[in-house]
Amino acid sequence: MPSAATLEAFIAAVEGGAHARAIEDYYTGNASMRENQAEPRRGRDVLVAHEKAVLARTAHVESTCVHPVFVNGDHVVIRWIFVFTGTDGRTRRMEELAWQRWEGERIAQEEFFYDPAQFAPSA
Repeated sequence: MPSAATLEAFIAAVEGGAHARAIEDYYTGNASMRENQAEPRRGRDVLVAHEKAVLARTAHVESTCVHPVFVNGDHVVIRWIFVFTGTDGRTRRMEELAWQRWEGERIAQEEFFYDPAQFAPSA
């Protein structure tokens, strides 16, 4: 179970824009991530590489945690709002729920739930 201080530091890292660094600092070596029930990505190095690839396609990402954060033992649910600004200047807003299973002070498993229609170009 993560301490309140660790959980707040993780959230602060993401809100501060240190997305890849947050994975390096707060995930287990064999952590997995899964999006909308797709095949999970496995291993912290793979997760960091994927995050860096996503960030390379954007000019800026604004990340906001919507409180409260729900904690039940080793399980945490965080509601995130992300605003992606592309290299073309267009912005997209994405809202998701992240379900996490922690092992002590690190995330071992994470699943994201979001509506993919949020990525459709706006009219």
